[in-house]
Amino acid sequence: MSGSEILAEVWRGDIVECVHRGHAAICNATGELMESWGDPDAVAYPRSSSKMIQALPLVESGAADRFGLTSDRLALSCASHIGAAYHTDRVRAWIAELGLTDAAFRCGPQMPSDPEASTALIKTDQSPCQYHNNCSGKHSGFLTLAKHLGAGPEYVDIDHPVQAAVRSAFEEVTGMESPRWAVDGCSAPNFATSVRAMAAGMAKFAAAGAAAGHRDAAMVRLREAMMTHPELVSGNDKACTDLMRACKGQAAIKGGAEGYYVAILPGLKLGVALKVEDGAKRGSELAITAILARLGVLDPNHPAARKYLNAPIRNWRGIETGTIRPGPGLR
Repeated sequence: MSGSEILAEVWRGDIVECVHRGHAAICNATGELMESWGDPDAVAYPRSSSKMIQALPLVESGAADRFGLTSDRLALSCASHIGAAYHTDRVRAWIAELGLTDAAFRCGPQMPSDPEASTALIKTDQSPCQYHNNCSGKHSGFLTLAKHLGAGPEYVDIDHPVQAAVRSAFEEVTGMESPRWAVDGCSAPNFATSVRAMAAGMAKFAAAGAAAGHRDAAMVRLREAMMTHPELVSGNDKACTDLMRACKGQAAIKGGAEGYYVAILPGLKLGVALKVEDGAKRGSELAITAILARLGVLDPNHPAARKYLNAPIRNWRGIETGTIRPGPGLR
């Protein structure tokens, strides 16, 4: 990556102590670049920000309807959840209805980041299961699609029919042939693309109409599921959930590892994508908040916005020592 721009500044006292540089783009559904920061053609892995694209074959194939997936399960198929009971109870019920057990997952066990769920496991001296993994909703979708296709159990393999369908959807939606792929944290392939192409893909989700066609209908179902169940997409007190609630149905928002974020804005028919180069979550959370406020879909004075935008930095005694602020181009 090169040609990045300062998206966030961390101030201590009256000086900038550190910066988070990156790339961001706002596009319409034809791929036209409406505004950008840094290099919109910078290529990166969108990581979990691409989950709504990865879930498209689940809906388009007919698997979601065949297995009666409700909107909460579609939201989970796009989720990076915190492993709270309201996540894992749904995932366990879903795979049980498929006639499967935790052993069918290929995402690996993960300690839940939800404090209550984590404490419960520690107190009972239990190890986490794969359904605790933050990607278990996405993998439940993969398992559903694999069963629908009559495909084998190794659904994360790059040449498996599930991943072939995911790659095809990813390249069609972004309008760009992916130059490379790598194994994600949950063991599934993740396909690289440019920030501009990812923003254009999110704009296609934003502009989709339920009556426009098969893919459009699938996009509408997934974006609406995310906005209807923001707590399932991430978790209470997490940025994706906080910001979707604050946007009041005007945005479907999804973060990804290593400083990636996207937003789907149906009212404006625009898509947003950004990548913070150093992978810092505080930088990406501030940048997406600033862009949402800039576009008018988020009130910058809303408590959720203020949590990430111009947020105070405090030390262990609670003393305010500085702030994190948008970079010059986002102010």
